[in-house]
Amino acid sequence: MPRQHFELPPRRPGMNTDMPTDERLVSLRRAFHRYPETAWTEFWTTARIVEEIRAIGVETVLVGERVLDSDLRMSVPEEPTLARARERAVDRGVDGELLDALEGGHTGCVAVLRRGDGPTIGLRVDIDALPQREATAESHEPAAEGFASERPGRMHACGHDAHATIGIGVLETIAQSEFQGTLKLFFQPAEEVIGGGRAMAAGEPMADIDHLLSLHVGLDNPTGTVVAGIDGFLAVAQFRVEFSGQPAHAGGHPAAGAHAIAAAASATQQLQALPRHADGATRVNVGRIEGGTATNIIPESCRLEFELRGETTAVRDRMLDRATAILEGAATSHDCGVEWAVAGKAPSATSDDSLVDVVAGVAEAVPTVETVRRRGTLGGSEDATYLMEAVQAAGGDASYVGIGTDHPGGHHTATFDVDEASLAIGVETISRSILALDGR
Repeated sequence: MPRQHFELPPRRPGMNTDMPTDERLVSLRRAFHRYPETAWTEFWTTARIVEEIRAIGVETVLVGERVLDSDLRMSVPEEPTLARARERAVDRGVDGELLDALEGGHTGCVAVLRRGDGPTIGLRVDIDALPQREATAESHEPAAEGFASERPGRMHACGHDAHATIGIGVLETIAQSEFQGTLKLFFQPAEEVIGGGRAMAAGEPMADIDHLLSLHVGLDNPTGTVVAGIDGFLAVAQFRVEFSGQPAHAGGHPAAGAHAIAAAASATQQLQALPRHADGATRVNVGRIEGGTATNIIPESCRLEFELRGETTAVRDRMLDRATAILEGAATSHDCGVEWAVAGKAPSATSDDSLVDVVAGVAEAVPTVETVRRRGTLGGSEDATYLMEAVQAAGGDASYVGIGTDHPGGHHTATFDVDEASLAIGVETISRSILALDGR
């Protein structure tokens, strides 16, 4: 049975609860950075977040299948991968009862703070890392300061360690304030694979949100900048494809074979050549192709991974229809079979003026904020759009907030890092925005 509440053991020895807020935020962010976990394997990360939530004094912590719709998860790893991740969490001392609630990769959690009558406000932050190696040069601060990734080939290269930290800081701030209403903190797994947003948007805790804020650090905005409402989310669909042919001797019996690589190559050329759309910008990228075993064997299988993006969900869907026709045509023309699956998918979204006004007004009064921009453009994709769409469809409003941070390397690169001064800026800006929404 999924568990709605998890009673956390006492805070572990050695954790300093008396540090100044900014120092504690830095320490927490570095702990997350040191141990990155990718989509649906965030067992230790979830446990640490739950521990922090309980230490703040928030009694309601939702975990497991009560947080999201299990059937709507995308890009969930195979069971052996999940089992290894669970064992790593056991080795790091994560409580078995909590791990039982997270079984099968049902990671992430929701903290619920209830303080009397008032609106229900949601804050969504993402928590997963990337399959990215981290730089080891002394010029890279995590390496120089001793908090670089302890997991080779895994890295917080997009700032989700900072997002989780800001979320915890906001929860602590609101818990100590005179806030009236309900605050729900959504710590979402699997954003990097566009796999967790749809499932969390369909979960029980999302049902009654009046106002939803999401956030992201950086995005080429420097420290001290706040973007009150980010738009320009490209709707995205990610595909995994397998062409199946017939093996044969390439020299002796070439006519007996069906060339799976040739089918995949034909599909690749046609996908990359898809005509752009008059109703909005589009993107197409075949990012991976592999198949074959030897030069003298006609390959019987070839795997392909690609993505489509559109300025709107409708534009993406029209591209999707064209793409699937290409896959079928390429398979037919080379006498091959083809199967495909949508591994990740997210719609576009727009931040509401009503919330943009609140965040912009609040940010103007934050002493450490130097520049306030009402609107900005993401230029990429994000599955927070599922949560935004769900709240807006139910009559609420939503905004995606940019918290500027100086980052020496680009997002998703080995040298990415976060200016830790931006952590406190994020906490103060989002906390003040929540307080401004409680109606008092």
